[in-house]
Amino acid sequence: MVEKREHWKSKLGFMWAAIGSAVGLGSIWRFPYIVGQNGGAIFVLLFCVFLIFVSLPIMLSEIVVGRKTQANPSDAFKKLGKGDGWKALGTMQVITGFLVSVFYSVICGWTLGYLIETISGNITHFKTALEAKAFWESCFQSVTWALGCQIGFIFIAASVLFAGVQKGIEATNKILMPMLFFMLLFLAYIGLSMPGSEKGLLFLFKPDWSMLNGKVALLALGQACFGLSVGQGTIITYGSYLKNKDNLFKISIPVTIAVVVVSLLAGIAIFTSVLSMGGDVSSGSELIFQSLPLIFSQLQFGGFISFLFFLLILFAGLTSQISAMEPLIAYLTDHKTFSRHKAVLVCSIGVLVLGIPAGLSFGVLSGYTIFSKTIFDALSFLCVNILIPLGALSVVILVGWKNPFVDFINHLEKGMSFKVSKSKGMRFIFAAAIKYIAPVVIFLILLNIFYA
Repeated sequence: MVEKREHWKSKLGFMWAAIGSAVGLGSIWRFPYIVGQNGGAIFVLLFCVFLIFVSLPIMLSEIVVGRKTQANPSDAFKKLGKGDGWKALGTMQVITGFLVSVFYSVICGWTLGYLIETISGNITHFKTALEAKAFWESCFQSVTWALGCQIGFIFIAASVLFAGVQKGIEATNKILMPMLFFMLLFLAYIGLSMPGSEKGLLFLFKPDWSMLNGKVALLALGQACFGLSVGQGTIITYGSYLKNKDNLFKISIPVTIAVVVVSLLAGIAIFTSVLSMGGDVSSGSELIFQSLPLIFSQLQFGGFISFLFFLLILFAGLTSQISAMEPLIAYLTDHKTFSRHKAVLVCSIGVLVLGIPAGLSFGVLSGYTIFSKTIFDALSFLCVNILIPLGALSVVILVGWKNPFVDFINHLEKGMSFKVSKSKGMRFIFAAAIKYIAPVVIFLILLNIFYA
C-alpha cells in the first residue's frame, strides 16, 4: 500500500529545508574553491546575476511542478508532460540527485574524518604546507580511514531520513541551519580580524575585468544552478510536500538571498584566512583539507576554530546529502512495494556501493580513470556539467512550452495576495526568463563541457 504523502509542518519548514539543500556543500565547499580558481570577484559578480535572473525562475518552476502534481519528479513529469518520454526526463532528475549524493558522501566522509582528527589534536600542529599535504594524502589513501568515515556519514544521513519529512528533514534543518549561520559569521569574523585580511576582501569583491572570459561565465552559470539545487529533483520533491496555501515568493526569495549571503560569508572566512597567511586559493577541491589546517595550526585557539569549521562543513554536508537522497526515496515510496524505511535503506546502500569506488579514487583506485578523470571527478563532472543542466532545461521546457504558460502563472498565484496575471510587466518577465533566457543560458552551460 502506498504511504500517505507527508507535508511540511509549516512553510518555514520548507524554507529551511530548501536553504539547507541550497547553502550546503555547494556554497561552503564548492563555491570558495571555484571562485579561487576562476578570477575571484568577477566570478562572484556573474554568479549573483545568474542566480537571480536564471536560477530563481527555474527554482520557482520546479516548486510549481512539485506542488501542482504532489509527486516525485518522475511521476510529476509524466503527469504534466503526458507521456513516458517526459517520465524518463523526470526519472533522470531522480537519478541525478542520487548520483550527487554519492559524490557528496565522499566529501562529507572526509569532513567527518577531519572533525574527528581535530578532536584528536592531529591537524593543528602543521608547520609547513608539505606537512599538511602529507597528512591529507595519508588520510584519503588509507582504505580504513576513507571508507570508515564515509560509512559513518551515510549512517548519520540515513538516520535523519528514517524519521521522515517533518520529524527528520524539517526538524534537522530548523536546528542545523541557524547554527550554521552563526558559526559561519564567527569564522568570517575570525578571518577579518587577521592581519592582511584585506587581501581576501579585495580578491572577493574587487573585480579584475581582465579575468572575464567565456569559461568563467559558464562556470558561474553552472554554480548558480548548482547553488540553488535545481535540475536534480530536490526542489520538485520538496515542492511536492507543500500545500496550495503556501506563498511561493515568500519561500523562494529568502532561499536565494541565503545562498548569496552564505556563499559570500564562506568566501570571506576562507579567503581572508588563506591570503593573510600567504596560502594558495587556487588549490581546488582540496582547499579546505590542505590550506586551512595549516592556517589553523598557526592561530591562537586554532584547535577550537578548526573544530567549529569542520563541524560547520559537516552540518552543511548533512543538509545537502539528505536533500540529494530524498528524490529517490520519494520515488520509491510513491510506488507500492516500499515503505519510507525500506526506501531509505535501499537508497543508503546504493550510495555506499557507488560511493566506495568514488571515495577510493583518490587512493588505491587513483590509477583507474574515465575519460582521463578519476572516478570521483568523472562522477562530479557528469552531474554538475551535464545532468543538472539537462534537468533544469527539461523543467523550463515542460513549464514554458509543453504546457500553457498561463497554467504556471495560475498555480504560482495560489497562496499569494498579489496576482501576477494582472500585471503585464510581471507576466512578461516570467515568460522571458522561463521560456527564452533560461533555455539559452542552460545551453551555454552545457557548452562548458568543451572547456573541461
